[in-house]
Amino acid sequence: MKFKSKGLISLEINGKIYDYKLYQSLESLNRTKSQRKSAKELNISHTVFNRRILKAEDKLGCKITEKVGNGSELTEDGLNLLEEFKKYLIQIEKTSTINIAGGHISSGLLESISQEFNTNIYSSSDEDAFELAKRGAVDILTLDDPLIAYERDINFTPIAYDYLVLISSPKSKKIENISDLENLDFVSVKGSAQRLAWHSLDHYDINYNIKTEVNSQFDAFKLVKNSKNLHSFLNASYFKGNELLKFDTKHVISIIKVTEDKAEVDEYIDYIMNNAQNNIENQGFEIIR
Repeated sequence: MKFKSKGLISLEINGKIYDYKLYQSLESLNRTKSQRKSAKELNISHTVFNRRILKAEDKLGCKITEKVGNGSELTEDGLNLLEEFKKYLIQIEKTSTINIAGGHISSGLLESISQEFNTNIYSSSDEDAFELAKRGAVDILTLDDPLIAYERDINFTPIAYDYLVLISSPKSKKIENISDLENLDFVSVKGSAQRLAWHSLDHYDINYNIKTEVNSQFDAFKLVKNSKNLHSFLNASYFKGNELLKFDTKHVISIIKVTEDKAEVDEYIDYIMNNAQNNIENQGFEIIR
């Protein structure tokens, strides 16, 4: 998602100010994976772009970009800084735009079917999105997993069903039944519906090892596919895999209305629950009947 600067957007970190030019650079680099392409996109020289990054790294005392192959990517610190800019941008947005924040799967679904509406969709973990909702920074909270709502007795509206599939390394042994999962190594995804898979494995008395945790299912998929013997459980709506735990991991994708008395929000929710259902099904989800 591309953002435009809203005046002089700036963020204060440890007493130092970082302005919107750095924000634009990080947002662009996160998409293009190339400093030269981002410099061209921002209509500045590669030297100016690089100097802007180095200056920020010097002030922060950490690396925010790293070379990957022939390009560049944001480091974890760089991604965290970009997240803070995005959160701040959402908080100061006071227009008729419908601001939505939620898990990577549910927010991705809404972004794919919301062309008819003026939306600003922020993708994160369920937990980070919930923090934004608590601050009143968004109009709608969307959840990959209803756990947060269950735990706090918050009313939510189911908009689709999904389930988890097993994704395995191309070099791993073939998985045909639940017992084949014994002692396998897994990649965990923070704040996802994977808890259902772990609970299922515990229920079946399967021993398993969580080797690492990542922030998104797409990171998990890449890590598993490039490994020798890793596995993960990811959403069937986005990934093709083994449906061994399909019925054990079926869950709802849901939304929570945060802002009251905003006509655009009511109209949007009505659209999601009615006219958008066919589009939701076309995106690989099971619709609410």
